[in-house]
Amino acid sequence: MKTVRVILAGSLASLSALARASSIEVSARDHVDLNPVAIATFLLFVLVTLGITRWAARRTRTTKDFYSAGGGLSGFQNGLAIAGDYMSAASFLGLSGMVFMFGFDGLIYSIGFLVGWPFVMFLLAEPLRNLGKFTFVDVVAYRFEQAPIRLLTASTSLVVVIFYLVVQMVGAGKLIQLLFGLPYWMAEVIVGALMVIYVFFGGMTATTWVQIIKAVLLLCGATFMAITALAQFGFSPDQMFRRAVDVHPAALSIMAPGKLLKDPFNALSLGIALMFGTAGFPHILMRFFTVPDAKEARKSVFVATGFIGYFYLLTFVIGFSAIALLAQHPEFFKTAVDGHFDLTRDLLGGSNMVAVNLARALGGNLFYGFIAAVTFATILAVVAGLTLSGATTVSHDLYACWLARGKGDEAREMRISRAATLMLSVVAIFFGVLFEHVNVAFLVGLVAAVAASANFPVLVSSIFWRGMTTRGAVVGGGLGLVSAVLLTLFSRSVWVDLLHQAHALVPLDNPALISVPLAIAGIWTFSMLDRGVGAQREREAFAMQEFYGQTGLLPIKPVDH
Repeated sequence: MKTVRVILAGSLASLSALARASSIEVSARDHVDLNPVAIATFLLFVLVTLGITRWAARRTRTTKDFYSAGGGLSGFQNGLAIAGDYMSAASFLGLSGMVFMFGFDGLIYSIGFLVGWPFVMFLLAEPLRNLGKFTFVDVVAYRFEQAPIRLLTASTSLVVVIFYLVVQMVGAGKLIQLLFGLPYWMAEVIVGALMVIYVFFGGMTATTWVQIIKAVLLLCGATFMAITALAQFGFSPDQMFRRAVDVHPAALSIMAPGKLLKDPFNALSLGIALMFGTAGFPHILMRFFTVPDAKEARKSVFVATGFIGYFYLLTFVIGFSAIALLAQHPEFFKTAVDGHFDLTRDLLGGSNMVAVNLARALGGNLFYGFIAAVTFATILAVVAGLTLSGATTVSHDLYACWLARGKGDEAREMRISRAATLMLSVVAIFFGVLFEHVNVAFLVGLVAAVAASANFPVLVSSIFWRGMTTRGAVVGGGLGLVSAVLLTLFSRSVWVDLLHQAHALVPLDNPALISVPLAIAGIWTFSMLDRGVGAQREREAFAMQEFYGQTGLLPIKPVDH
């Protein structure tokens, strides 16, 4: 049951595998088989992407080039890059591992992620592209007082980015340590240095192409794995499922819901976090400013949804085929305690490397090496996107638009952005090393909760509700942020599993069921109570904002306070 609690504490399944991997230690008795194919493929990816970064650096001359690739990407290119940013290494490892452990219930995370995309496609993509410049904070602050709004939204964005980075860095270190045999701290430094190079020199252009290349590699590798696995059963999913039921300790129950989420309140809270958190990730939302118009923005979401949906379907096949093919072959598992493999303990204990183990079973060391390298490439692409998002928040939202009031020097803004990139990398490496032996699943839950509770309600209200005011946005968003943090702190994943207290103070493993309604209530209540002159002016400006947000026709400017 501890495994279930850990996974429930992380509302983003795509990160849960990396979070859980952080608790694994490599002792002297563990033997790491270096794989030349994995190392060569990884080095080839790094060399190619560094070449792209050099090319991108020559094209990155202005802040628009650095933040949004000059707005010149096509909808297809941007959609594939969004998919690359969204399909993290732990989506591949975590979702397939979750199906491997819990069967049918593993789909709940895939469905939750996909349900969030219609919000982005039909509600947010067009207004974001028409109203914003470089970040979603531009949209939220469009008709409100700049200082308090930008401080709030920049704070929530940085919380999401930094905690997301820490989880990715911990996972990167453990994966490289386990598969390449490098010391943990060295793995952290390598990943941190590469993400700095991609962002520092190439900006959004380099980051985008790194994500595109990684997405193609990951989709090709997962497709080949799924096809090869199905071939073992004569391309009959029915035979694959029957075999999985025969060998899994839970037997037929893996084909029915209820193994992972038995409490309806926790299930509802998780669903809210997955759906609304997707539409509140700053590093995903900023990608809508890399295309020339709203039409291409909508196309980006359509393309991304197709690739992501297809990818999640592949992880479902991979998870069930891994049960059928690996459950009776302990030689593929390196997590056996004292060299002894116990089916119930080690299968349900959750090998987060199940996809990589399946690759070795299906294609030997050659395919194993390729999948391992693609996993690392995936981490590099995701941390590059996160770092760029955080650096843009510091340089554009805080410096250029707030401190300099839109009159800052562009060259200085670029220097601040690059300095922020270095700062974020140092923070990520430091906390990655610090959290080496700590299970960081609670950070996963915090990332989802903040995005769903603080970012999404404020963003949607600013676009679609005339009545929201600066006071309502700040109070509501602040309530969402604080409640998400506190409820996560007092949940079982932190209060019991991490701090070793007897009982959790909050029964929910994910705080979204409370924090999201609390944020919405705060926005509505304090906006309705705000009767000042500034609030009235903000409401009157909504008509022009709505018209421009839906049509993109009028080059109006934000309200001047």
